[in-house]
Formats: sequence, structure tokens, C-alpha cells
Amino acid sequence: MLIYIHGFNSSPASFKARALKQRLEAAGKASAFLCPALPDRPALAISVLEGAVRAARGAQSVVLVGSSLGGYYASYLAEKFSLKAVLVNPAVRPYEGLRALLGPQKNLYTGEAYELTPRHLEELRALDVPLPTRMERYYLMVTTGDEVLDYRVALRKYPGAKQLVVPGSDHGFAEFADHLDSVLDFAASA
Repeated sequence: MLIYIHGFNSSPASFKARALKQRLEAAGKASAFLCPALPDRPALAISVLEGAVRAARGAQSVVLVGSSLGGYYASYLAEKFSLKAVLVNPAVRPYEGLRALLGPQKNLYTGEAYELTPRHLEELRALDVPLPTRMERYYLMVTTGDEVLDYRVALRKYPGAKQLVVPGSDHGFAEFADHLDSVLDFAASA
């Protein structure tokens, strides 16, 4: 089972989620994909994700694929449940990076409005994994042209992980679909 974890102000309708879902559907494995819509509150989002992992683990192995803030969540869950995780332009310290965005927010896909508060940042800090263990369980995919996050920060945090560094591109990782085979190969080795 691949559980895709979307990023900040995103949803299961994101480009990367749809690309992964379509690839699995084309391979006749539609039932091996899950992408829950996450609440804006980190504590609630982790609760939803933990429930999804527990439910999926009963029948099959689980591999996480997290993008941006979803990569941050994936690291936490990978450590807690000893899972493999693909991290796509992951946030490393979102409790710092999102501070500049405190205030009114709107989900880019659903239009849902909410207030990003210091409580959100506290909940994110509580999920921090200062030093990931067993780097072989991680596949880090970053783009050097990421305009939101400095890819070098992620490279430093996951030094022994399998790594793909794509020159240029952007935070949305426009070339993600071109690398789905490597994601599925990594997941298959779980």
C-alpha cells in the first residue's frame, strides 16, 4: 500500500497525488493507493495518518510518499512505525518556515479558509524527528530550483538515504511523473 501525504494547503487532487494514483491504476493496482485529505491542524492530520497506517498494515506492507509538509509527516510516521518513506522536496523545519505565513490561509484545492496560528507551529514542532534512523528506509527526491525550500537542508538531514537531485525544476516538482518508476521500485523493495 502506498499512502501519499499531501503538503501544506494541498489535497488529494494535487498533481503528484494524481500522477501516482494514475500509475497504480494503469498497473491494475488501484487498491494499493491511499491519499487522505488532511485537516490543517498538524495534530489532527497525524491522527488521520496514523489511523490510515494502522488500517493498511493489517493486510499489507505500507510505504509512505510525502511531499513538502507531507514529507515532514512521512518522516515522523516512518520513524514511529518503522516504514519506508519517499520524501519529495520535504519540509525539514516547517515550524520555522511557516512562521512567516501566520494568519489567514486558504487551501489551494478546496478553497477552505482557516487561520494558521502559533498552535499549528507548536503541533508541528512536537512531530520533529531531529535525527532519522536507518537511512536506508528513506528515498529523498529534491529539486535544486525549489523556490520554497532549500534542497540542501534536506540533503544534510538525510545523508545516507537514497537520493535523487533534479537540477532546476520547482517546489511542485514538475518532473515527478518522470521518476515514478524509481518510486515504485523503492516501494517494491519494502
